[in-house]
Amino acid sequence: MDERLNFIFRRRSIRKFLDTPVEPEKIDLLLQAGMAAPSAMNNQPWEFVVVTEAEQLEKLRTTSPYCKFKVPLVISVCASTSVFRNPGGKLFWVQDCSAATENILLAASALGLGSCWIGVYPIFLFKKRVMQTLAIPEYVTPLNLIYLGYPAVEKEARTQYEADRVHWQSYGNQPHLNKA
Repeated sequence: MDERLNFIFRRRSIRKFLDTPVEPEKIDLLLQAGMAAPSAMNNQPWEFVVVTEAEQLEKLRTTSPYCKFKVPLVISVCASTSVFRNPGGKLFWVQDCSAATENILLAASALGLGSCWIGVYPIFLFKKRVMQTLAIPEYVTPLNLIYLGYPAVEKEARTQYEADRVHWQSYGNQPHLNKA
């Protein structure tokens, strides 16, 4: 693996965190990274709900069977119809907010934090529970919850690259590039 991309290969889903708060400066950097994401037609439909209070974090643990573990920080990446800059852009909010999410996950890795992307949308029950818990208005849709904190476990950096899933020039064309 190329060391220049190690922050990407180190990004792994972490589900055990230390009981150490994430510094406000790091939270701000995570949000800046999220908002640096590309978006269709520069629509930037994202809004973020940041949760650090213990009581609210505990409530989020009940919103989905995938939210059971304890964490010091959750960021919910949401899309708001009130900020759509271009009507056509509303068709791409999932992609836009997913790009923002990935930027946050990669920034977390670069900052020495662990993370786990927990899907909310399109599961109606998860969406409803998260909206209620975070007091999200009807014109805003939560895409996910990103669990963040200092990891209590170490996972080895890895790539999941599979050459047979790469097609060159047209689907089905898979020349062997690594003959050297």
